Amino acid sequence: MRPETAPHDQGLLDVGDGNLVHWEASGNPDGKPALVVHGGPGSGSSPHSRRYFDPEAYRVVLFDQRGCGRSTPHASDPAADMSVNTTAHLVADMERLREHLGIDKWLLYGGSWGSTLILAYAEAHPERVSEIVIASVTTTRRSETAWLYEGVGRFFPEAHERFRAGAGDASDVVGAGDVPDVVGAYAALMNHPDRVVQEKAAADWCAWEDAVLSTEGMGTPYADRVDDARLGFVRICSHYFAHGAFLEEGALIRDAHRLAGIPGVLIHGRLDMGGPLTTAWELSRAWPDAELHVVERAGHLGGEETRERILAALDRFAKG
Repeated sequence: MRPETAPHDQGLLDVGDGNLVHWEASGNPDGKPALVVHGGPGSGSSPHSRRYFDPEAYRVVLFDQRGCGRSTPHASDPAADMSVNTTAHLVADMERLREHLGIDKWLLYGGSWGSTLILAYAEAHPERVSEIVIASVTTTRRSETAWLYEGVGRFFPEAHERFRAGAGDASDVVGAGDVPDVVGAYAALMNHPDRVVQEKAAADWCAWEDAVLSTEGMGTPYADRVDDARLGFVRICSHYFAHGAFLEEGALIRDAHRLAGIPGVLIHGRLDMGGPLTTAWELSRAWPDAELHVVERAGHLGGEETRERILAALDRFAKG
């Protein structure tokens, strides 16, 4: 990993609807522009991600998506309007940020939910994307959400029983297509007027996420979130997943032809329990300019070999 760097510029961008999106830039102000698109949705940006980039070669931009990190209003605030927090809003925010920073084209890097948002943006604005690097590929199809919150439960039945119990009676919650009703139930709980109810639901949700990752030996990254960060994260996650990420099912893979001419590197662990390799495989088949690198012993959170492949891709594209 590269050494730690500090931002040389930052700000809050007014993106409308009462939302201010926090952004920061580091590295070489005259370097190759790159945007880091964080996961979650709702995780917020991490300074650690800057360490994948050569600070002499890249102008690295980080931003907090609506409702999380240092963007305002924070989703942990019950008054935050979630109706203006959708994939289309986030894509528009990214484009507004590009214009604000005076960038013509930028490389996009991210993983997990970040890959969904990267693909949505790149398919909408392919002329503004130079290259793409994605780790832990997801497109947030309803079928992928159904796997993460129902299907994979067959490997963790004890934890999944607790997760379903935490949702209460989900029988009257209408899911979006094939999205499990349990996800909609949690979305409803995260909008409950009682903060104690919200906190219990957020803790149960994070316990399930950690159970799915438990074979990777990386601790409890979801339960480690605390207070408003945890509440905002789960409120945003359940909101997006209960609505199929506000995308037509399969649209991102169907429309991958729009990425023609954009070099891409897809890096995915074969042992990713939460996001099986099939999504990365299908995307690579639909996007001829993408290379798929399968890391045999890695899961969703990656590891040393995953980091090496990300670094190698970003170093290669730095010269482009």
